[in-house]
Amino acid sequence: MVKRKFTLTTEEQAKFKVAYHQCKDANLSKKLLAVRLYGSDHPTDEIIELVGCSRTSLMEWVQKYQLDGLDSLIDQRQGGNHFKLSKAEKVVIKEKVHRYTPKQLLGQDCATGSGAHWTSADLKQLIYQEYRVVYQSPTSYRVMLTEFGLSYQRSEKVFKSKSQLKQADFEEQLEKN
Repeated sequence: MVKRKFTLTTEEQAKFKVAYHQCKDANLSKKLLAVRLYGSDHPTDEIIELVGCSRTSLMEWVQKYQLDGLDSLIDQRQGGNHFKLSKAEKVVIKEKVHRYTPKQLLGQDCATGSGAHWTSADLKQLIYQEYRVVYQSPTSYRVMLTEFGLSYQRSEKVFKSKSQLKQADFEEQLEKN
């Protein structure tokens, strides 16, 4: 059996316990517990079973801790969609959304027939038109509209394939009969 090279001192174990009990992030708690148990000579299989992680993840966490300490276990990721537009670009979009209607900026391409209210589809089109940016999640556009201070408006149904002239002729014929 191979002797484990990584062990935590009692002082380091105490730091892990304090960090674990103060932690509010479930993923970080999991990492802290796993590394502390590994450094306390608990069997790897037991740690994997208890924490619910893979052996690879456990070894990555231990290696991160050895290189950079406790702070390296904190998740450093930032959401991708959030940073596609800068704050300045968002301010410009917000001003346009408050100043103009979708019909004024997008013309006939707006999502609703009247073009009076902003929808997430209209916002998507405006952002693409201005900055060539597309968010992957439709929720991003709804969140942005909320951030701009707009409330949800139920959209009207528009059948763009139907001609106004043909509809008027049809209604006229119905009245004659």
